[in-house]
Amino acid sequence: MTGDRDWQPDVLGEPFQQLTLPLRPDAEGDVVATLVRFSPPPRLRLHRGPASDADVLYVHGWSDYFFQKELAQYWHDQGARFHALDLRKYGRSLREHQTPGFVDDLAVYDEDIEAALDVIGHGEGATGSRRLILLGHSTGGLTLSLWADRHPGRAHALILNSPWLEFQAHSAGRLALTPLVDLRARIDPKAAMPNVDLGFYTRTVSRTMDGEWDYDLAWRPVRGFTVHPAWLTAVLTGHARVAAGLHIDAPVLTLLSARSALLPFWTPDMARADVVLVVRDIAQRSLQLAPDVAVSWVEDAIHDVFLSREPVRKAAYAAVTRWMRGYLSAG
Repeated sequence: MTGDRDWQPDVLGEPFQQLTLPLRPDAEGDVVATLVRFSPPPRLRLHRGPASDADVLYVHGWSDYFFQKELAQYWHDQGARFHALDLRKYGRSLREHQTPGFVDDLAVYDEDIEAALDVIGHGEGATGSRRLILLGHSTGGLTLSLWADRHPGRAHALILNSPWLEFQAHSAGRLALTPLVDLRARIDPKAAMPNVDLGFYTRTVSRTMDGEWDYDLAWRPVRGFTVHPAWLTAVLTGHARVAAGLHIDAPVLTLLSARSALLPFWTPDMARADVVLVVRDIAQRSLQLAPDVAVSWVEDAIHDVFLSREPVRKAAYAAVTRWMRGYLSAG
């Protein structure tokens, strides 16, 4: 359980703490993941929130790490215990000898997720009464969707924040690209692929540009990490699995911007749209995850819905709260 470990002060300051999770070494050497918890002082609650008996585990996206203090506070206000996981080779878990973000199979993250769940009391075979909510953004949403499908009975709810469930060139583009990327991955798995990230998404997020947020630009670079063929093959394989249909046995909520703006030049509309994914395709793929799926369109949201402007974030949080009152409270 969380209280029995060697928690350390976190880079976000109080009341955040971090715990290093040793993992099996890989071809690059030692590997760790990092669990972050939000642990404010106890306070008297007059009303039970819709997540009062739940633990939340958040997983970030590509070229990313956990820094969203407001997100942690929201879940705390709903009564949940909030934890976030910096996966291997990201953020707090990135080491000098490692290729940032690199894996050749998204199932590799099963070890990271299991290590985190064991700490927070939801390890395999755990018999506690608290419910588990998995919360994933972008590639983290894809990773958690695949994990939940492979591990039935473990999660009680899955909330996806702009999950990367389909390639931006649609399924036809994915099918055409996959054999080419797979061939490159076999020849040179860590070759540097062309960078198509023009930095527009960072412009909508970072306080150094047009956004509202302060974070470490070394852990979340302006134009993202270098993309490698073996990693992209892993993602495309995940997309293909989603397209074939998953069978997640928990209710799913997908939050999406109301529109996309994937353009090779900057426009002001990008500050009110998803500049990373084709949201209509993601909505369609979301419906193939589970029998119970809700899609919430958030007007003027950016790719990370919870990093949008404050009025937009409030609308997104309200949508999550309404959904929880329907699904979690009823459960």
